[in-house]
Amino acid sequence: MEYTVQKLSKIAGISSRTLRYYDEIGILKPARINPSGYRIYGQSEVDMLQQILFYRELGVSLEKIKEIITAPSFDVISALRNHRENLLEKRDQLDRLIANVNKTIAFKERRTTMTDKEKFEGFKQKLVDDNERKYGREVRGKYGEEAVNKSNEKVMGMSQEQYDEVTRLAAKIKETLHEAFKTGEPAGELAQKAADLHRQWLCYFWDSYTKEAHAGVAQMYVDDERFTAYYDEKQPGTAAFLREAILIYTGTRTK
Repeated sequence: MEYTVQKLSKIAGISSRTLRYYDEIGILKPARINPSGYRIYGQSEVDMLQQILFYRELGVSLEKIKEIITAPSFDVISALRNHRENLLEKRDQLDRLIANVNKTIAFKERRTTMTDKEKFEGFKQKLVDDNERKYGREVRGKYGEEAVNKSNEKVMGMSQEQYDEVTRLAAKIKETLHEAFKTGEPAGELAQKAADLHRQWLCYFWDSYTKEAHAGVAQMYVDDERFTAYYDEKQPGTAAFLREAILIYTGTRTK
C-alpha cells in the first residue's frame, strides 16, 4: 500500500511537517514523487518510519538514528528485539514509579507508613537502571562487577539530600564546562573548576576516589561515542576538552 504525506502522518500519529523534515535531513526519503509533486511512501518507508519512532521514543537523537538505520550492518529483526528489551526496561521503571506514587497517596491518606528513604526509591532505581542500560556492559568490563555493584548500592542508599546534590552537581558540571569550553583553556580556572565538580560528582558513586580512575573515566568519555555524544550535544569537542581538563587536574597528563 502507498501513502501520501498526509495519510502516512495520520496513521503514524505525527505531523506532516515532521515527515517533510525527515525527508529534508535524509533520514526518511519517500519512495517516489508522483506527477503532481506529492511525496509517496511505500511499505519499506512505513517500516523504516516505525523504526525511527521507536528510537525517538527511547530518546535517541535524529542524527544518531540516521547513522544507525543507514549502516550496512543494520538488521531490522535485531533492532526490534533491542527495542522490545529497552521498552520492557522502561515499563519496569514506570511500574516502580507508579508503585511509589500509589504508596505516597496511601501515606498521605494515612492508610500506610512510608519512610523518607522510600519516597525516593523509584527515582534512584531509575538512575541505576538508566546507567546500566546505556553503559553497564562497558563500565563493568572496565571496572569489574564488584565495583559497579557497589556503586549501584551506594546510589540506592543515598539520602534525599545526597540525591539532590548529585542532580545539582550534574547540572553545574555541564554549565561550568560550557563556559570553560569557550575559553579554549583546559588548564584555565573554569575548566579546572569543572574537573573538580566532576570529582565531587564521582565520589557520590565510587567507594574510593583515585586520580588514575578519574583520568580513566575522562578517557572513556572520548573513546565511547555515547559519552562523547552526551558532552558534545551542544558543542562538538567538549568531551575531549573535559578529558584534557581532568588529565591536568589529576596530574596524569603525559607529554
